[in-house]
This record gives sequence, C-alpha cells and structure tokens, in this order.
Amino acid sequence: MQRRNFIKTGSLAGITLSALSLGACTIPPSEQKQAGSSTDKNTDDFALKEATIDILQQKMHSKEYTSHAITQLYLTRINDIDKNGPKLNAVIELNPNALDMANELDKERDAGKIRGPLHGIPVLIKDNINTKDKVATTAGSLAIADNYVTKDAFIINQLREAGAVILGKANLSEWANFRSTRAASAWSSKGGLTKCPYILDRNPSGSSAGSGVAVAANLCAIAIGTETDGSVVSPASVNGIVGIKPTVGLLSRSGIVPISKTQDTAGPMARTVKDAAILLGVLAGVDPEDSYTLNSKGKIETDYTKFLDANGLQGKRLGIEKTALTGNPDMEILLNDAIAVLKSKGATIVAIELNKELKDLGPLEFNVLLYEFKDGLNKYLSTANSKTKSLADVITFNKNNAAKAMPFFKQEILEQAQAKGDLNSKEYLDALKKTTGTRGIIDSMLKQNKLDAIIGPTNGFACCIDLVNGDYDNGFGFSTPPAMAGYPHITVPMGVAHHLPMGLSFFGTAYQEGEIIKLAYAYEQAAKKRVLPEYKVDLLG
Repeated sequence: MQRRNFIKTGSLAGITLSALSLGACTIPPSEQKQAGSSTDKNTDDFALKEATIDILQQKMHSKEYTSHAITQLYLTRINDIDKNGPKLNAVIELNPNALDMANELDKERDAGKIRGPLHGIPVLIKDNINTKDKVATTAGSLAIADNYVTKDAFIINQLREAGAVILGKANLSEWANFRSTRAASAWSSKGGLTKCPYILDRNPSGSSAGSGVAVAANLCAIAIGTETDGSVVSPASVNGIVGIKPTVGLLSRSGIVPISKTQDTAGPMARTVKDAAILLGVLAGVDPEDSYTLNSKGKIETDYTKFLDANGLQGKRLGIEKTALTGNPDMEILLNDAIAVLKSKGATIVAIELNKELKDLGPLEFNVLLYEFKDGLNKYLSTANSKTKSLADVITFNKNNAAKAMPFFKQEILEQAQAKGDLNSKEYLDALKKTTGTRGIIDSMLKQNKLDAIIGPTNGFACCIDLVNGDYDNGFGFSTPPAMAGYPHITVPMGVAHHLPMGLSFFGTAYQEGEIIKLAYAYEQAAKKRVLPEYKVDLLG
C-alpha cells in the first residue's frame, strides 16, 4: 500500500510532516565508497541486462543458456549488487531450491516438453505471498519470521505449473505499509531497508519495494507484487518499470497475507508491457478459496499478449486528470511530452476532474481497510505455521521486542485496526458502501465523456529516505481511484527528471485489462522511456 496517498487525503489525521533536513537524504560515509564504485548504466556488463522473457527463451532454445545458467546468473547478480556493491537490499531471502527447480525444467526442455513462455524463467515473489519452498512468508515482520508454509498461494501454484523458477522473496514495506502513521516505505523489521537503484538515498516506494527494485536493477526479468492502494504501481513508477494492478478478483488472494478483501490483489512487475502481460495471463484464474474470483468466470484471458498493438491508441479517447496538469514543473514537462506522444499516435485527450469527485473518500477508505485488515489477518494467522496467531499477538510481540521490531516507528495502524469491531459494524458497512461507490463515479465519467481510459502521472518522484520522520508528500498520486473501485491500472515509464523516473497511468473499468494493456503498449512503443538505473549515491554524487 502506498501510505502517502492516505496522508494526502487526510486519512492519517494528526500526522506532523516535518521539514526534511539534508541529512535525511544522505548515505552513511561507510557505504559511500561501495555505492559509488558500483555498477552504472554505462559500464554494466551483466550478461542478462534488460533481458525480456522472449530473449531468455531464445537463449534457452538455442542452447546458449540453460535455465540453470540463467538462474545462476541472477543469483550472482543479486550477490554482486543487492548484497554487495550498492547494497540495494531488494531480496529478503533466496530460495535454496531455485537451482534444483531450474535443473528439472531443463530436463523437461531436453525431453521436448515446454510448458509455456515462463518455462525456466526465474521470478522473485513479494514476501507476503505463500510459497512452500524452504523460505518463510513474513510480510517483512519479525513477528511471523517462523511462518514456513506447506501450501503455495494459488497464484504461486499457477506460476509453478507454467514452469517458472521461484528465485526467492522480495523485501517489502512491513505489513504492506499498514503498520504506522510515521512509517518509511521499503523498510521492514525482517528485511531492513531497500534502496532506489537510481539514487540510493531515495525511497523506492512501497509496499512492493523489493519487487520493483529487483526488476529495475536486473536482479530478475519479472517479479510479483501486491497492491491495496498503490503498492504495485507506485514502486513500478518510481523504479522506471511496468506494473499492472488488475481488477480485484482476476487473481486469487488465497495464501497472501491480507489487508483488504475488497481492494487487495497481486500484480505483475516487469520492464516491458509484454512481459507484464505474459505474467498476468499465467497468474489469472478462478480459485474456489477466493470467492471474488468467481466474478472472473468468462472474463479471464489466458494470453493478454494478444492485445499488444503498436497502433492501439488510434481513435482512442483518454481522460486526463486536470489536477495533474499543474504542479511540479518537472512532472508537467514529462506529462506534456507524454500527451504529445499519445496525440501523435491518434489519441484524443479530454480534461476531466475525477479527483474532485473523490476528494472526501480517503478517510472512509482508510476505515474500511482497518476493519478488513483485522478480520483478514486474524483469519490468515489462525491457520499459519507461526506461533503468532492473531493481530493482538503481533502487537504484543512488537511491544516485547521493540528494539528490533520497532526501532524507527511504532504500530499505530495495527493498534487502530485492533480497536475496530467486526465486519457487521455499521461504521464499516457505511464506509464500504461509499468507497465502492467509486465504481459508479468512474463508470459514469467514462461513459459521459466517451472515454476508453483515464490517464495521469502515477505518482511523484521518489522522495528521500527518512526513517526518523517517515514518508512525506511527494505530490500528485493517482492510485486511489482504481484501488477503491477495484479496477485495473497499469503504469508505464513516462520519463526521467533529475535521474528519477516517473510513470504514466492508464486505468479503466472492471476486467478491461486487455484495453489498458493495448493503450499502454502503444504508448510504450512510441515513447520508449525505460532508462537504466545509475546507482548514484545522491542527487549530486
């Protein structure tokens, strides 16, 4: 979850946002030499740099590489720049079975069996998604560091069936950024702090920080994140990659540490729209253990790459959020350039004011999440293999182990959630009715303006890391409308300013993944704004 969205909408009332000192955006001297001497975009000679799924498959088909060799190259890459060099800290734990998995898939290939486009492709998984390998599922929390599961999440089973290699787990904002009103994104008590590969003293955003950084820095070709509000698209935007937050219910949530049953979803993160579309098709499916997926029957595509059309913007009408057109001057430049590209490819741009229609819903959304988090987490923990069996247990653990579990910020959100009642509470039901009413507002705006999708900057540029004061408002953010509605949302690199990337968002109504993929792909192919990280120590370094 992208916590800054709640700061902007006033849901986390009473937060004091202190002025940020220069010292809050500086790498300690002990790390500067290592960080400064690390890989940069001009000297990076990594054999799989910017390799797509298609390229990796071609290399395996030609026998230039095996899955074992590809997996080993990524493991070496992780050691070189994630655990050493810049020390990105995107990977919380490696799968000790990864090479064995690759070996078995190589044997299948040699025998003439190819499961599909992901056969032999290593994937990193956000550490709130159950995998039955010898790797814990912790949501970044020391409170459930002993949570070794024996059953995969539904989407991980889909991934295995497709022949992917589970490379390991990616770090995240602890409890998917639903712990403290003063939290810093990309930090967890289990995994520590993940850094932005573009400028190392910048926050890579959350909560899928590790997944976003890993893809951006070529620690893997593709990764899986999860989102409640912004947690896929925001780190994708900040780290210069593609992220898809699908319609809630397109992907099963069973076996995933929850926040909200009405807003949670996993989503693919990749360097290209095509790779994200391939992964989306593998992950989607109806799961009897997640009733929301029953609504997806007859609406799931097994191959979203069929929507990839370089001319997909021709004749389309796109609504641009009016409030995004003025503000940060660097954002304005990138957005105006993007609009020019969209128009050059045949799109018509219409100014709309969606945020104005939704401006009072932020506090209500936060209230819904508090109720659903308590209910969902208690259900998840009650059957988990951890000694911690409830939200109350988590709170107690953190208090008893405060020096390690809460060294920088506390657990105000956990305590607020614990104080809530059950899902029959009138406060919850009233808030839920209003927030899900977002669907009608978006659908009406699309219909009245004859729009194919709504666009805008995904969010502001990466803010400085500040573990003392927490995240601060970095300007415009566009994840909340589709998050509250449960609607599909894709972000694509829009450009770079001051060495920091920003994404362009496309979203539409329910189960319109194909349409927004088509639009995003056409823009991506025309704009080509993906830029390699520079691993700069700071903005001036």
